Amino acid sequence: MVKMMIRGGDLDLVEYEFSAFSPGENLQTLGFERAYPLTPVKGKVSAQAPARIHLTVLDMNRFAPGHPGGGGVGFAVEVYCRADVECIPSGIEIDYERSAILRHFAEVFRKVTGYRGGFRITAVDHKLKHVGLGSTSTMLIAFAHALNRAVGSPLTPDQLRFLLGNNFVEETADGRVAFGFETGVGPYVSTYGGMGITGDRLTGVYHHPFAADKNVYIIIPPTEISSAGEREFDLLMNRARNLDYKDRDLKAYLIMMDLIPALERDDLTAVGDVIWEIEFRGSKRAEVEHHGFRIYHYMNLLREQGFEFVGMSSVGPAIALITKHSRAEVQRIIAPLGLEIAVATKVDNTGLWVHGP
Repeated sequence: MVKMMIRGGDLDLVEYEFSAFSPGENLQTLGFERAYPLTPVKGKVSAQAPARIHLTVLDMNRFAPGHPGGGGVGFAVEVYCRADVECIPSGIEIDYERSAILRHFAEVFRKVTGYRGGFRITAVDHKLKHVGLGSTSTMLIAFAHALNRAVGSPLTPDQLRFLLGNNFVEETADGRVAFGFETGVGPYVSTYGGMGITGDRLTGVYHHPFAADKNVYIIIPPTEISSAGEREFDLLMNRARNLDYKDRDLKAYLIMMDLIPALERDDLTAVGDVIWEIEFRGSKRAEVEHHGFRIYHYMNLLREQGFEFVGMSSVGPAIALITKHSRAEVQRIIAPLGLEIAVATKVDNTGLWVHGP
């Protein structure tokens, strides 16, 4: 695997080696192992989870691959991943192109709960990968809840979130897995819906219904910059960390003193103003600049058109636009800017659902 350098400051330079391993190895059980009363159900259990828009990390210095945390802000949208699970006598059968990540968490779950049987798994994701909609975390939280219901719901939603975050992996080209970045924002808002804020170590701090009567448009500007793999690691572990040393206290203040009160008032314009300020602060600035100043240019043009909320998700390039305007109105406004709507949706204020026998 590749070795990369992490620089947090002038005297903070360390080497990090991405270590791949087979699904089912390096399981983090968090002390949750015990003799749970398991009652496997007959038939198929289905779980569906909304995708997320990840607006900002609070402090990049508090997380790394294999070390979840950092805190963050994001919201759920009506774009879904679905997992179907059925208990079988033995083995793990998976119908999904990214089977390694599901197999790994299935082994985590079996070790924690003591379940000795097998699973038959089918999964369908939202097909929008590496653009800021959290395809991996959304699929995993749906899958975790389907597993849990299939054996009688021994674990709580928060236990599932913590297990997922501490065992969050991405697949490698050779079919193995490696620990990835996880703030916990995606599983938190996918579980509970609305806008959510997490603290360090995946702690759920606050969630609230958000923009229920507004429309969400995802715009993916043209970019040749990758938001995955080595480029993402270099971005998050170097420049972003350094900027967060300077701005993490300001971001926390803006969230506590401005963002949460605006959410309580259901004031979308005020929420949008706070998020716009954060776009220029700390690690979020590094994420936007990763794609060049064109992303700032596009977002500023959208702000000048009077849209209430404009923010880039995760490391981009997806831009979330929240407004009262219809799709036709928005497309008419953005067409002269050379932009198109990739996804038209709404905020999901309900969170995931699980259905089964």
